[in-house]
Amino acid sequence: MTTPVYLETGSKRVFAAALEWPGWCRSGRDEEGALEALSAAAPRYAVAAARAGFPLPEGAADELRVVERVPGSASTDFGAPGAIPARDSEPLTVEEAGRLAALLAASWELLDRVAAAAPAELRKGPRGGGRDTEAVVGHVIAAELSYARKRGIKRPGSAAPPARSATPGRWSAGASLSGDPEAVSGLRRAVLEVLARPSGGAPVVERGWPPRYAARRFAWHVLDHAWEIEDRSDLTPPGTPSPSGGRTSAPAPRRSSSA
Repeated sequence: MTTPVYLETGSKRVFAAALEWPGWCRSGRDEEGALEALSAAAPRYAVAAARAGFPLPEGAADELRVVERVPGSASTDFGAPGAIPARDSEPLTVEEAGRLAALLAASWELLDRVAAAAPAELRKGPRGGGRDTEAVVGHVIAAELSYARKRGIKRPGSAAPPARSATPGRWSAGASLSGDPEAVSGLRRAVLEVLARPSGGAPVVERGWPPRYAARRFAWHVLDHAWEIEDRSDLTPPGTPSPSGGRTSAPAPRRSSSA
């Protein structure tokens, strides 16, 4: 089976993303590395896709077809897919919109399940760095407050006071919201309600995101950190590829290009 993908190329990093599967997006130092990482992540992504009711087809990672290349930016090199492919500005039917919303909802469910099973303190990196579980979840939620504004969604009301961040003198919106389950649920419901609507494909606010890209960016960030928590708490079986796209002994997928 052929899976259409696009490549976002920065000066130091390349992202490969499956156009029809929001959240199935990995990076590498070059195109080959990004495509290998995308293929290796298929079994992990399949868990979320199945939970959404849209199983990843068997062999989806066997032949990745590059249909578009977009230039990256500083965001790409920093580690986030920030470019919007042409496909993401196309109109969205109610069925397509509902599917995107379901895949994002399943990604959130996966993050919640992984975080609940993980220890409070995660294994540190080689230099002793890395957030612990609560901080990872707070980071994801803080980003989503910003992402939601790209679709015209404002922060839901919250009774919880702002929380201090790890940086002295600063406040963490994500930490305060993650401590208020009702507010988190309200934000997620608002995002899903907006994404589930049919669309002409255009952003609804100035400098906003089209719905396909919004679903892609939300789901990528959620799954990226869910997989990070799994890896840093030994919740995944040996040999599972890391969220950074570690290589495995699996055969390399076939690749083609029309871009």
